[in-house]
Amino acid sequence: MLDIKFIKKNKEAVLAAIKKKKVVLDLDRLLALDEQRRQLIAQSEEIRFQQKGLDQKEITRARELKEKYKQLETELKKAEADFNELALKVPNIISPDTPDGPDESGNQVLRTVGKPPKFDFPPKDHLTLGAALGLIDTNKAATISGARFNYLFGAAVWLQFAILHLVWETLTSEKIIKKLAGQVNNPFAKPFVPVLPPVMAKSAVMKKMDRFDPLEDRYFLPEDDILLVGSAEHTLGPLHMDEILNEADLPVRYIGYSTAFRREAGSYGKDTAGILRRHQFDKAEMESFIQPEYGLVEQDLIVALQEYLVGRLEIPYRVVAICSGDMGKPDFRQIDLECWLPGQNKYRETHTSDYMTDFQSRRLNIRYKDENGQKMFVHMNDATAFAFGRILIALLENFQQADGSIKIPRVLQPYFGGQKKILSQR
Repeated sequence: MLDIKFIKKNKEAVLAAIKKKKVVLDLDRLLALDEQRRQLIAQSEEIRFQQKGLDQKEITRARELKEKYKQLETELKKAEADFNELALKVPNIISPDTPDGPDESGNQVLRTVGKPPKFDFPPKDHLTLGAALGLIDTNKAATISGARFNYLFGAAVWLQFAILHLVWETLTSEKIIKKLAGQVNNPFAKPFVPVLPPVMAKSAVMKKMDRFDPLEDRYFLPEDDILLVGSAEHTLGPLHMDEILNEADLPVRYIGYSTAFRREAGSYGKDTAGILRRHQFDKAEMESFIQPEYGLVEQDLIVALQEYLVGRLEIPYRVVAICSGDMGKPDFRQIDLECWLPGQNKYRETHTSDYMTDFQSRRLNIRYKDENGQKMFVHMNDATAFAFGRILIALLENFQQADGSIKIPRVLQPYFGGQKKILSQR
């Protein structure tokens, strides 16, 4: 949500965001409603003033003013409701360094790190590898739960939790945070706090997060007015809803781990094989609350952390600036990481980093008190540490061996008792 004063001062930038993000919204109607409600408020205050100045004997005039006030109250209530409905539809503006483009074709590769592996045998996709080794089963999951579900077994489970342990060790390390923060001119070495959050959120909270829509992609339980989350972000973001934080406590950084649920509406026919696009998956998500002047360098730190983690796993990847037509409505700036998947012979998105400015915090009413006692809205960032299904795909495919085994990345070998390869679980 954008402040109406900001919208008025930056009308052209807001109009550009509406157009580029393909939001259906009449901005002039919103501004007219704002003017209407301001006039109604002024008229109501004038009537209140007149009522206070009336003599007790002026009964007829008092009744007239009372009726007029009731009428203005009704008009103001409707104007406020119409205004708020439209105001919630206004997208965040777009950062100056965001590429301009209509869709994903306009995304720009910022850098490529590592080289795709060269195999002296025909590489297999992750599902073929996983099924042969007894790591992945989608057939039984389809029978029991339906399409786009899967079972993981044995070493695949160990891999997932070894990677999660790597995430905890990295993001709770002040030494690592300080080193990476220094590289991007972020002054804060404060570690992330691990969180196991709820996987359900009330619809009112999801609306404040601006994550309620598209509802057709959510699992919504109307009888309880609650939704299953599509990411840990959905319950990490509201953690400080209606709170005033102390500036000395900023930044507040969390790393949450949860199962996530998505209907994947509109994606039917896409990535149906394997575990790339599932209805249920596990994810580790970063969430940060910080002062406005540090919002951008906070995102830069988060991207540096994503690159550090993927680099530790020795997976080739590239960093991509998401263009104006492909980014989300709340995003000011979006950066993705795409890992190389030999089974598809291309890079695929595995990580997202979203800088929201104060777009969400205004809706959630999350503020901090600065050194002058002024209350300001925090700026919020959220980002993927790992979406585990997708990173398992990258590991299986990039580290496959000619004999069908999977080489375990060096950083994860200690979690396997020094074992260097994954062999058949059958």
